[in-house]
Amino acid sequence: MVTELLVTLAYSAAGVALMAAGYVLVDIATPGKLRELIWVERNSNAAILLSSGLLGVGTIVTSAILVSADDFTKGITGTLGYGAIGLVMMTLAFVLLDLATPGKLGEILAEDEPHPAVWVSATVHVAIGAIIAAAIS
Repeated sequence: MVTELLVTLAYSAAGVALMAAGYVLVDIATPGKLRELIWVERNSNAAILLSSGLLGVGTIVTSAILVSADDFTKGITGTLGYGAIGLVMMTLAFVLLDLATPGKLGEILAEDEPHPAVWVSATVHVAIGAIIAAAIS
């Protein structure tokens, strides 16, 4: 039982670290501080964007753990590797979407008024997470 608890702790730490990296990437992509935008200014655009990225990463991490077949080394390596690929692909997709967007996507998503572009960007994050999760299995 102690081994299972330690394995759970390791997977949880890896998941939290990957989600923290996702937070940093979204913070870099949006003007201003993400912390202020979401928790002080209550900006729903920024919250939706961050939530979708976290959901995408969580989906990837969950899938990597499930396919590890009780092989911790394979599981933790897959979790970190696939999670990193997911973050890179989500960032690349954001950059490509920004190129297709009139103006700067990060600035649009930091606006106070709800903007439909946030749903497009959020869908891309969730879809990438699902695609990578499916590719893992």
